[in-house]
Amino acid sequence: MRGAVWWGLGRYAERVLTLRDVHKSYGSTVAVDGLSLHIEAGEVFGLLGPNGAGKSTTIGMAVGLLRPDRGSVELAGLGSPTKASVRRHLGACPQQIALYEQFSGEENLLFLGKLHGLDRATRKRRAAELLERVGLTARARDRVSAYSGGMQRRLNIAAALVHDPQLVLLDEPTAGVDPHSRHALFELVRALKSEGRTVVYTTHYMEEAQRLCDRVGVIDQGRVLALGTVDELIAAHGGQSVVTVLRDGPGGGAEEGEPERIETDDPMREIARVAAEPGAREVRLERPDLEGVFLHLTGRSLRD
Repeated sequence: MRGAVWWGLGRYAERVLTLRDVHKSYGSTVAVDGLSLHIEAGEVFGLLGPNGAGKSTTIGMAVGLLRPDRGSVELAGLGSPTKASVRRHLGACPQQIALYEQFSGEENLLFLGKLHGLDRATRKRRAAELLERVGLTARARDRVSAYSGGMQRRLNIAAALVHDPQLVLLDEPTAGVDPHSRHALFELVRALKSEGRTVVYTTHYMEEAQRLCDRVGVIDQGRVLALGTVDELIAAHGGQSVVTVLRDGPGGGAEEGEPERIETDDPMREIARVAAEPGAREVRLERPDLEGVFLHLTGRSLRD
């Protein structure tokens, strides 16, 4: 939550994660190229971009699994997440499932809780709470290898929460899941925010970012192209609304059956004008959205 004391530091912190001019290359391939951004306490921050944009590499540096070639990553005055003492304060859910398939769901959470130094009673309590939270209580003692893809995704997030972190990083958490599990994951992210946790959420699905995120950073080729709330990005980069008119026949401004597209900053006025004219058979309105922002910024559609 904004203004909350961050991890008992005895001071108020607005920025809980800061990346400054970070670079990361793999041989001759540049994955992240001078990326800078900050994450504010209590927000759901969306990192939006196509596959290969640098999202997962950015998350890897944010959680301390990767060291930037240049630049710095810092958690709320605690220092670099490459230090184990700093990593304790965050939870990471990678894009690839990071679970022990031969263990049950409950055993996975108990084992991870032990690695985080939780005592036995706390491990058991957290495991039970999280299994209920992700809808897996009835399957708690089944091996993970018997779980569906959506169930594994939900347990993957539970594993990131077992030590009760205040900062949670979710890398493409809905990749390959069914609509029911996707909805459950959305509700979990909203619940984390309502508890005052900070969530970094990477995705290449526009609708997810638009529904869940307080702010969005659009990245491609390892660079931040735009940063702001969804409304701010649409206002700045989404372009005009488009009113499409289908008229009855000749003399109406278009050939019969051929739609007329009118770009406008005042679509309601344009619709009223068209409706007052004879021959308008059908009128449709297309408003700017986040996908339009991405196309405007990159000149191409998202890659799957």
